[in-house]
Amino acid sequence: MKGRRSRGKGGTQFGKASWRRCHPLRPAPGGPAPLGISGGGGLCACAPKAAEVSLSASSLDCPFSESNGRSVGRCGRGGPRGWAGPPRLPMQRDVGSFPVAPAVRAKLVAAGFQTAEELLHVSPSDLNKEIGISKEDALETLQIIRRECVSHMPKSSCASESGNKYTALELLEQEHTQGFIITFCSALDNILGGGIPLTKTTEICGGPGVGKTQLCIQLAVDVQIPECFGGVAGEAVFIDTEGSFLVDRVEAIATACIQHLQLVAESHLEEEQQKALENFSLESILAHIYYFRCHDYTELLAQIYLLSDFLSEHSKVRLVVVDGIAFPFRHDFDDLSLRTRLLNGLAQQLISLANDHKLAVILTNQMTTKIDQNQSILVPALGDSWGHAATIRIILHWDRKQRLATLCKSPSQKESTVSYQITCQGFRDVTASPPRSTPKEASENPRKRPRVES
Repeated sequence: MKGRRSRGKGGTQFGKASWRRCHPLRPAPGGPAPLGISGGGGLCACAPKAAEVSLSASSLDCPFSESNGRSVGRCGRGGPRGWAGPPRLPMQRDVGSFPVAPAVRAKLVAAGFQTAEELLHVSPSDLNKEIGISKEDALETLQIIRRECVSHMPKSSCASESGNKYTALELLEQEHTQGFIITFCSALDNILGGGIPLTKTTEICGGPGVGKTQLCIQLAVDVQIPECFGGVAGEAVFIDTEGSFLVDRVEAIATACIQHLQLVAESHLEEEQQKALENFSLESILAHIYYFRCHDYTELLAQIYLLSDFLSEHSKVRLVVVDGIAFPFRHDFDDLSLRTRLLNGLAQQLISLANDHKLAVILTNQMTTKIDQNQSILVPALGDSWGHAATIRIILHWDRKQRLATLCKSPSQKESTVSYQITCQGFRDVTASPPRSTPKEASENPRKRPRVES
């Protein structure tokens, strides 16, 4: 990779221990001051256990010294006797000293990365392929290294970062590396840009029986698809307010998903996919869907506000479903302003969970009738102010006997409508209808009366 350097043992290439910061020599206990005195004793930070060294040219143990008795830093410029060179720049810091995961640190070193400078122009996708880690881990590693370097820059050249500050480039990289949860309806995935995005809240609205809960169950299964199949290999939290969660339906959808992945693995003949399917079983899928039943708005609010601790203990959760966000708030609420405040606080909490834990939040909402200019129309419940809570809004509706999904709100995709169907296997594309019979075929049908030409 560009910028990589292999450092050997000979010449001016020093070992790993020599790349530690070399501080100015300090006098040994009871010894003379080292500056300006040939042969004086001193301590060098580069020597093992800060052993006492001599300043004579023949016996100077500091690796940054030359035979002329002048101490040389990494930049190669000489300094006064006893001077260990300029302070080490943050971009020249060893990758092993950054607070990244030990497994990631080992892979970086094994791949030949030694300093932060070598990772400066590496993208998350390139690092993902280079050392074999997920794109999310690659992005997090690069952000940690860059923030550490910026925080140790001199204040005159760069202001130190504080809090959760990001550059536009970091946000763009994060947008490109975030995963999607597929819906198994390719038409809906396409208008969403790849599926339900992580780190965002998505509201699914629709009338009774249109398939809102079916889509939520499908997503709770699909979020567990292994990464080698294009999934995010996560877990799901399902919060049910209406009691519409059916385990038998989950079992049927999960079984269909496993069968589909088995067909994909057989067609590709990849060892990684075959190995991933060994752990992707029906029992594993059911065991990683965490179900919570909330009977009123008090239980729902308590569950949402306590969810952060649960997610910290279950770091693999990539989907939180609240099936029936409106149901607890449509009864026993005379104070509409209080309801609005509670809903706004609930929405902000869910947005924080999505951002902090890198997961997708799905909210299902009912439809209500609104009178507008002497005509009634169906609109999502909870009022206009709630419409700003979610990042993405999908409305499921009927057109005669056909089910349609309309993307009516998205920050990056245009408004579109696609058709879908609910089958015994789950949420799926609409298959092409069989061709109509021709007049010749109809005439050959013995049950049809022959058409008399006039």
